[in-house]
Amino acid sequence: MVDLLMANAILILSFFTLLFILALIKKDNSIVDIAWGMGFILVSLFTLYMQASDNKRFHLLVVLILIWGLRLSFYILARNRGKKEDFRYAQWRRDWGRFWIIRSFVQVFMLQAFFLLTIVYPLLMVSQSTFTSFTLLDLVGVALWLLGFLFQALGDYQKSAFKKNSANKGKIMQSGLWRYSRHPNYFGESAMWWGIFIITLNIKHGIYAIFSPAIITFLLLFVSGIPLLEKRYKNNADFQDYKKRTSAFIPWFPKKLNN
Repeated sequence: MVDLLMANAILILSFFTLLFILALIKKDNSIVDIAWGMGFILVSLFTLYMQASDNKRFHLLVVLILIWGLRLSFYILARNRGKKEDFRYAQWRRDWGRFWIIRSFVQVFMLQAFFLLTIVYPLLMVSQSTFTSFTLLDLVGVALWLLGFLFQALGDYQKSAFKKNSANKGKIMQSGLWRYSRHPNYFGESAMWWGIFIITLNIKHGIYAIFSPAIITFLLLFVSGIPLLEKRYKNNADFQDYKKRTSAFIPWFPKKLNN
């Protein structure tokens, strides 16, 4: 297990270092968002090559991660095409001043590489296990993963369609899944990794994989997800009204506010 983890660490650290160099050339750290899903694809395919086992549960996780990673990477690539650097990275570039190069390398690229290796750890654990048969936990895990995939993919599609309509310029998305959650795509991503964790519970010491979905959920809720995006709308009256009525993360019916 240690050798497999080290091999994947070298692969991902090298991948993100090359991305950092490309970002310097392009003057655009936004490419790290496209690379997030691609990094999981690299780990999955590399581990599949290294293990070459007939463990069906491991193969199941590889398929789930590949589907998630490919969809997310192509979606972000299409969304960012022809656009300037994402406002979050552009702000950091200004805030960090003459230290932005080293801080970009450490706090954007290497930190994401570390979190990627931490979150994908359940896959590595399952790759080292012995498969007997699928269980109810596999069924529950896949069902939760499918629910999460639906929320992320459909949420992204609805938001993309909303933004493409020029009549919606300056407006806040409040329909579809976005009526029940301010961030249904983030909820979906979290749900998918909790589903993978439930599948991992089939193996010995699988409970230790709980830090994987816990970390991705924490990041989305309190660090790089919701806080950074919503900070942009702190002076937007429409968004603040939407915020009062709508669940931040877990989908739920909107609140009825008293006038």
